[in-house]
Amino acid sequence: MTDDLAAVAGDAVQAGGALLRDRFDAALEADYGVDDVKTAADRDAEGRVLDAIREAYPDHPISAEESGEHAGDGTYRWVVDALDGTNNFASGIPTFGVAATAVEREAGDPVATAVHVPVLDDLYVAARGGGVARNGDPVRATDGDTPPVERATVGITVGLDAVRDEALSARYDALFDAVDAEVKRAIEAWAPVVYWALLARGRLDGFVAFHPDEREQVAGDLLAREAGAAERRDGPLVVVAADEASADALFTVASDALESA
Repeated sequence: MTDDLAAVAGDAVQAGGALLRDRFDAALEADYGVDDVKTAADRDAEGRVLDAIREAYPDHPISAEESGEHAGDGTYRWVVDALDGTNNFASGIPTFGVAATAVEREAGDPVATAVHVPVLDDLYVAARGGGVARNGDPVRATDGDTPPVERATVGITVGLDAVRDEALSARYDALFDAVDAEVKRAIEAWAPVVYWALLARGRLDGFVAFHPDEREQVAGDLLAREAGAAERRDGPLVVVAADEASADALFTVASDALESA
């Protein structure tokens, strides 16, 4: 069953990604809010993703960023981010992706996911117990050099709920500064699913998430686990790295920063 879900997820994100790739170089109007950006491409790509999921699983509920909650009584719920990295997309920066993840409706655990990076035409697919494939080839988080933390490149993301909360935002700033001081390079990920995919193939050495948004995190969780990454969690803090030592070091730095903030 998980393989079937993963296949549908792959078809769905490629359908949305094809539209985004076609629209990427076109002039577009964006709605810039205080802490978010929306475009017509978000909505149109989401429509294509949802159509592909509904065709295969008409009874599955769906949680989509643009159109909200869609009711259903199926075993699995779909979590969809049809344009992760809208600000990048609207600015002409090619770092954006499409994600669709099937989670257990009751427990919320991800069982299958797909991430498409349209400009690169990269497709990442993961199924619980089945590993991760990039364009059909298996990948692992340890496929890279796995350098020590002081030479690592690490992605960091924060959810909108934390951005919109003054106290949580201040704690995130302290976390970012502490991690940035510990590693070679810290990248604030404005398109988290793209960076989770890079971690899954060993191109990113670690990832730190604080109060992450569900739409990106369920995809990231499954990609990291199925790629064999080491994981540490403490409430709203999630730390993942290619090896256990790096995960421990990053988790210690991040935890200490949050406690001191």
